[in-house]
Amino acid sequence: MTERVLVWDGCRNIRDLGGLRTSDGRITRWRAVVRSDTPARLTAAGWSAVYDYGIRTIISLRTDGMQEDALNFTSPYPGLTTVQAAIEDVTDKEFVQKWAATDLWSTPLYYKDALRRWPERHAAVVSAIARAQPGGVLFHCVRGHDRTGIMTLLLLALVGVAPEEIVADYALSADPERDELLVREQTSVRDVLLNALDGLNIERYLEMGGASQSDLAAVRQRFLG
Repeated sequence: MTERVLVWDGCRNIRDLGGLRTSDGRITRWRAVVRSDTPARLTAAGWSAVYDYGIRTIISLRTDGMQEDALNFTSPYPGLTTVQAAIEDVTDKEFVQKWAATDLWSTPLYYKDALRRWPERHAAVVSAIARAQPGGVLFHCVRGHDRTGIMTLLLLALVGVAPEEIVADYALSADPERDELLVREQTSVRDVLLNALDGLNIERYLEMGGASQSDLAAVRQRFLG
């Protein structure tokens, strides 16, 4: 797992999603899809590392109704496309009351509820990855933990990575405060993520959200070749 951790100057939480074994014995491709915290923190050397790694599309995972200056940046490379995708919505008052107004929004405890509320938003990100230009795709939020975590969960489930491997990837984004909150709630990262994955028919879920069969096939092709 730790082999996939990348060091790009300015960012703190970057991982290549290559090198993971799928249920049919294949291995996800290196330099195809990368998860990270916000590129707004990258130095000139960091941006150079992004481009040299082959990244040509960056997908910024945003929240409707929230101004997030930490997600604002301009790529210094004209060949690097940026896509904006809001996967959460704080104009949803019920969601705000249940999660955003509590500390639990910084834990994966809200994932199952988010999956219920926003299949269209999650499917739109999957479709954006499917239709991205040739080259690597980087997706991110501010910390590279929560919005990035839920999209990683969906993408790895789609290509057949085992639940325990999905949990292990998530755990690499260390957050002691998150772990303490989960202990307070008498649970753990592993239990919460396995619960989110339990019973999830990933293909049906994404199709319900609007992703086409060709989109799903294109994502699998990008990950698996």
